[in-house]
Amino acid sequence: QVPLVESGGGSVQAGGSLRLSCEASGYGYSGYCMGWFRQAPGKEREGVAHIDTDGTTSYADSVNGRFTISKDNAKNTLFLQMNSLKPEDGAMYYCASEASPARCYRSRATLNLIQTFKYRGQGTQVTVSS
Repeated sequence: QVPLVESGGGSVQAGGSLRLSCEASGYGYSGYCMGWFRQAPGKEREGVAHIDTDGTTSYADSVNGRFTISKDNAKNTLFLQMNSLKPEDGAMYYCASEASPARCYRSRATLNLIQTFKYRGQGTQVTVSS
């Protein structure tokens, strides 16, 4: 099992910002694509953002222009900067990683594949109040 540990969640008012982090350990992080997906109570899981091994990023339409995914390979850490948060962004956010180049490539256009990645963390809660 490859540990992924998310942090940075919390409660914020609409219009505010949060920065999520996901620390990976125990493997060659730079060779894995990574992403974030979320799940709100009573709703299906939703792929939010993806970053491939070459740095190519993809976003769900619902967050495009507000969220930014990035990673620091030296620190084995993935980030999700979330700005202009809306109440509907409130959810449990999970990071996930995948080693298969084919699955990574397909995930660029099909973000919901992120939830099927080989490794994922325990999640961090984001609450946005109106």
